[in-house]
Amino acid sequence: MARLAWVCLGGAVGSGARFLLAEWLGSRGGGVFPWPILAVNLLGCLAAGFLGACWALRSPAPEVVALAVTGFLGGFTTYSAFNHGVFVLYAGGRAWLAAGYVAATVVGGLVAGLLGAGLGRWVR
Repeated sequence: MARLAWVCLGGAVGSGARFLLAEWLGSRGGGVFPWPILAVNLLGCLAAGFLGACWALRSPAPEVVALAVTGFLGGFTTYSAFNHGVFVLYAGGRAWLAAGYVAATVVGGLVAGLLGAGLGRWVR
């Protein structure tokens, strides 16, 4: 039950951080493409890869993983917002842009995760 509290705390902070960052990025540029959510998801993938690599040799306490990964990163990144962005683009007649967004998120997330893992191995 204690780990649930850590997940909830991390999730609340992660969701707030996602909102603030996406709002800030959205105020910097407009357009149809959902850049703020893409940036948040890629940053979250980078962080997950980094933490995974840092914790590969010495695992932290389960509460730390619950707070940082399951909670914070789970609240910070959001597949539902990604999914909504794809459907909005597609419904607006921008099927190719929707497909590009899917490709950029999936491939970019994998690349960001690999970069984060490399950075984590370099730091530790």
